[in-house]
Amino acid sequence: MVVAILFFTREEYTRQVLFVSFLMSLGWFYLAFFLGRRYRRMKLGVVPVGRVGELEPTPDIELRSLTHPDLGGVRYDGVVADLHAEELSPEWERFLARCTLHHIPVYHVRQIQESMSGRVRIEHLTENEYGSLLPSLSYQGVKRFIDLVAALLLLPLLAPIMLATAIAIRLDSPGPALFIQRRMGFRAVPFRVYKFRSMYMDQKGLGFTAGDDDPRITRVGRFIRKYRLDELPQLFNVIKGEMSFIGPRPESMELSDWYERDVPFFSYRHVVRPGISGWAQVEQGYAAEVDGMTTKLQYDFYYIKHFSLWLDILIAFKTLKTIVTGYGSR
Repeated sequence: MVVAILFFTREEYTRQVLFVSFLMSLGWFYLAFFLGRRYRRMKLGVVPVGRVGELEPTPDIELRSLTHPDLGGVRYDGVVADLHAEELSPEWERFLARCTLHHIPVYHVRQIQESMSGRVRIEHLTENEYGSLLPSLSYQGVKRFIDLVAALLLLPLLAPIMLATAIAIRLDSPGPALFIQRRMGFRAVPFRVYKFRSMYMDQKGLGFTAGDDDPRITRVGRFIRKYRLDELPQLFNVIKGEMSFIGPRPESMELSDWYERDVPFFSYRHVVRPGISGWAQVEQGYAAEVDGMTTKLQYDFYYIKHFSLWLDILIAFKTLKTIVTGYGSR
């Protein structure tokens, strides 16, 4: 608005002052936003019928059960109700209508569950909810362009680190520096994923990492797994279009066939390109592959449902935090 006013009124200004003013304003608003998030809890009124008992408060959200169809003069950020509950009486329905008329947001319990947990429950998907999981085709194209450009820019910068990692792996244990494995990819098309080898060549396992003290992991392997250096060769998968920087982690063919039989809706996670990092990785950390796959899939469905640039940016920042702290590595 300031730029438009200066432009149309032809007032004199300097670009330096305008740019510095913009940065100061941006810094001030971000500071206010983060301070508000830190010291203020969202307060939600809960209509005590149906499945609202499954909700649990979090450090950022306070849940207050309403005893009767009235807010009692308390200022709420929104009202939560199970809009499909048979016990929802006409009095409560009129109360929810009044809230909407007074611009107080009314949320369905499942919507709040997803927002608080970062997961989409897949046990009872309706036909409408299944349709809402279709990712944006236009953003898929934009994302592919961003992935390609970013991978081409990062490759020469990360090449020295990749070379040093490969040398360390060869010196630490016998075998090749790269580990190549067939995995299930975009639209259920198999592809070969590239990783730095982090395990001994002469030891067999279950097809997934068994725990923190898995004896198959080498000394160098433990380090590169902790700081995600073993994932760097997947830049070539991104350039080839087989993977993205952000998306559900690709599973091996054996595990994919296993999950197809035992985990409902598993194949739907292939509707987007698999990623080097993903929502499940930054929120859940490493999952014990079989036991944690249903929860992992709920995180993947949340990512697909909210497939957007802003969620990818959030995951990118959380991934940087994961790399620095080593959280969730195995």
